[in-house]
Amino acid sequence: MYFNYDDEPRSDYLCIDCRSFYASCEAVLRGLNPLETMLVVMSGGDRPGGLILSASPKAKEVLGISNVTRRFELPDHPDLIIAPPQMQKYIEMNLQMMETITQYVPVEDMHVYSIDELFIRYDYVKKLYHHTDVKLFALAIMRQILKKTGIPTAIGIGDNMLLAKLALDNAAKKNANAIAEWRYETIAQTVWKIKELSDFWGIGHQTKKRLLDKGIRTVEELAHYNPYLLKQSMGALGVQLHAHANGIDRSQIGDIYQPSDKSLSHSQILLTDYDNRSTIKVIIQEMSDLVASRLRQSHVKTECLYLSIGYSKTEREKGFSKHLKIPATNDQKEMTHYLFYLFDSSYQIGKPVRQVSVGCTKLVQDISLQLDLFTDPYEQLNQAKLNHLQDKIREKYGFSSLMYASSLLEGATAKSRATKIGGH
Repeated sequence: MYFNYDDEPRSDYLCIDCRSFYASCEAVLRGLNPLETMLVVMSGGDRPGGLILSASPKAKEVLGISNVTRRFELPDHPDLIIAPPQMQKYIEMNLQMMETITQYVPVEDMHVYSIDELFIRYDYVKKLYHHTDVKLFALAIMRQILKKTGIPTAIGIGDNMLLAKLALDNAAKKNANAIAEWRYETIAQTVWKIKELSDFWGIGHQTKKRLLDKGIRTVEELAHYNPYLLKQSMGALGVQLHAHANGIDRSQIGDIYQPSDKSLSHSQILLTDYDNRSTIKVIIQEMSDLVASRLRQSHVKTECLYLSIGYSKTEREKGFSKHLKIPATNDQKEMTHYLFYLFDSSYQIGKPVRQVSVGCTKLVQDISLQLDLFTDPYEQLNQAKLNHLQDKIREKYGFSSLMYASSLLEGATAKSRATKIGGH
C-alpha cells in the first residue's frame, strides 16, 4: 500500500516518560539521585515470589534485571536497595508533575497514557508563545519536571502520537539528552531499523509469532508486506500493523473513543504458587466480590463472565481462559456460582496456579430486577437490598469493612490488598 505523507495529518507530538517512575520516586523520597542509585521497588519483598514493580536505570544496567523479576531471581549486591511500594506517595508525585505540565499546556492538548507516561500536542502552545522549536520546549518541560519533582524524564517527538511513542521507546532513552525526534521523512532510517518486532508498539508475543509464520521478521518487511494478505489472515489488526510500520497513525488527542463492548475485570499475580483447590476458590470468590461491587457502582449488570487461570512457570501448560453467557446480574453470589463452575470444569487438580483474572463483558444498564421463576422473589429482593447496603457500608468505611469469613483464611489476599493502592 502506498502512503503519501503529504496527505497525512502532521503535528508536533511529545511522548513524555518518567524514567523508572516508582523507583525514581522512591529514590527522590530518600534524597538519592534516581539515575545513580541502585534501587528496586518490590511488592511482597519478604517472600521469594515478590515481584519487582520498578527498577532504577542503574539497577537494570548493573544487574541486568527487568520490572518482572522475582525476588528469588534478584542477584545479591551490597549497594542494592529493596524498597516496598508507597503507591499513595507515587500518585502524589504524579499529580505534582501533572500540575507542572498544565502550567504550560492546556488540558485538552494532553492525553495521559499511564501513571508514568503522557502525550502532549504542541501545536497550540507553539502558536500561543510563538515558539517554534519543539526540542527546546521539550528540554524546558524536562527541566521543570526535574526541578519540581526530582523525577528524570525522556521525551519522544513525532509527527503523530505513534512516531512520538516509537521515538521514546527506541531512541530517546538511549540518547544523552534523553530526547529523540522521528518524522515521516526519516521513517526508513528510524522505524524500519527497529531490530525486534516485539520492540514495536502493539506487537506482543502472539502477534510476533503470527508475523514470523508469514516470513515477516522485521518492521521493514512488515511495512512492505502486501496489506491485503495481512487483512485476509489477521483482519483489521493486520492493516493497522502495516500502517503503523509505515509510521501512519491518524488518531488525535481529543478523539472520543466509544468501545463497542465495555468490560470490567480484576487480575492479580499471586506471591506464591497455589495448588490447593479450596484456597484458589477463595481467591476467585474475593475477586468476584470486588468485580460485582464495581458493577453495582457503575449501575450495570453483566451477561457474560470470564475466568482466566495462569499456571506456574514450572508447568508446561499455561493455564486456561473460559467464558460463560449468563442471565444479567451484578450479584456476587450468582457470579461466584458461575465462576466456580468455570473453574471446576477446567482446572486440573494439583496444578500450581500463579495468576487469576476475573472479568465480565456484555454490560447492560441496571434499570430493573429480573425475577427468577425458580427462586423466591422476596429472597431476590432482599438480596438486592443487602447488596445495596453492603456497598453503602464499604463506601463509608472501606472495602475491608465487610468481607467473607473465608478471607481470614491462610492464602486469602482480599484483606491485605484492601489496605493497598493498585494491589501494592
